Amino acid sequence: MHMADALLSPTTGLLMWAASGAVLAFSARRVRRDGDERLVPLMGLLGAFVFALQMINFAIPLTGSSGHMGGAMLLAILLGPQAALIVIASVLTVQALFFADGGLLALGANLFNLGVIPCFMAYPLIYRLLAGARPGARRSSVAVVAACVVAAQLGALAVVLQTVASGISALPAGHFVALMLPIHLAIGLVEGLATAALLFFVRRARPELLVAQPPARLRPLLLGLGLAAALTGGVLSLFASAQPDGLEWSLTQARIETKGEGETAAPPALHAQLDALQQRIAWLPDYTLRAPAAPTKGTAAAPAVDAGTSLAGLVGGLLTLALVVLIGLGLRRRRSRA
Repeated sequence: MHMADALLSPTTGLLMWAASGAVLAFSARRVRRDGDERLVPLMGLLGAFVFALQMINFAIPLTGSSGHMGGAMLLAILLGPQAALIVIASVLTVQALFFADGGLLALGANLFNLGVIPCFMAYPLIYRLLAGARPGARRSSVAVVAACVVAAQLGALAVVLQTVASGISALPAGHFVALMLPIHLAIGLVEGLATAALLFFVRRARPELLVAQPPARLRPLLLGLGLAAALTGGVLSLFASAQPDGLEWSLTQARIETKGEGETAAPPALHAQLDALQQRIAWLPDYTLRAPAAPTKGTAAAPAVDAGTSLAGLVGGLLTLALVVLIGLGLRRRRSRA
């Protein structure tokens, strides 16, 4: 659900930057005031793990589309919504700057849709409400699936509203919604089930993480999480579906079914400038060392096996880890001066 700059007007893009930035600043203040600095390495490695998870697109049967986990709900449950938003912001920033995944103008909108909505809407209003104060495994699983579905639906709806408000694309709003919501219902269900499975494992292995408390022996957990992030980003990402994600699929279908009426207008000059900047600074655009070959008929679902993908998964995880740790150390330093 990473939006490209082409869908957003400068006004809408900057407004979403302001909205997401305000929530991020609030989160940083809360983490600086209340956060446990011992959780900073855990935040960094969870960020690397979520970066790797987002590289694994899974096919949605019978649609020709795919989806991937957002990871914000998992982070909110393990770290709390404020720390989770900082981690998701780091993931999205690394993706946009170094892998050209999601536009620079659209970074604020992507943070809102993939971070603010799950962390500050779906988590407190759906997960916490359904899970209760001391949820058991079954109740927690039901709550997390419901929360992930709601987060995906609200995020998909936000993409439509932001696109329509921008006025660059002529896609009919009702038709766009009718495509986006069903495909993201499926994506939300898969993410919910996968998140529930991960939390079930955490409940058995490290139950203290469910109350955002650092375990007594942190090093084994960090080593295990680092290994999981490296395995996911370096190996499992090779077998991601090559089919378009839910947003790309919805845009393509809408344009086909409206016979091209949804083509975009000429983009503002700012789009070209930001795109040129992004292409200059992106080390591994599209998570590969080379321009991907055009898929041949019947091979769209084949794994995109590319050494650059493994490199991207490892480098992206390390960059995310470094950025989160730097932010955490900066917040700790500011707290010590206060």
